[in-house]
Amino acid sequence: MEIRITDEAVKWFQDEMFLKNGDSVRFFAKYGGSSPVQQGFSLGISKESPSDPVVTTEHKGILFYIEEKDLWYFDQHNLLVDYDKELDEPIYEYKKG
Repeated sequence: MEIRITDEAVKWFQDEMFLKNGDSVRFFAKYGGSSPVQQGFSLGISKESPSDPVVTTEHKGILFYIEEKDLWYFDQHNLLVDYDKELDEPIYEYKKG
């Protein structure tokens, strides 16, 4: 499993979450909402330091990661993070990998 994130998406995270070089963003499973990979759950994001990361990628000095306890949510899918210019928000795609 891997996380891939575009430059445009990273810029959105920097602007919206006031991220700077050395910060970390966690992707996690949250109860409620909808997702194409887990019924009744959706993807959450938070600015926090990792404790048990199993999937990581660093982009423009920012660490994006998934903790061991959230790995089940992705069901062996890669997470692709892009940016939708019209909606001014990230787009999350899950690709079986």
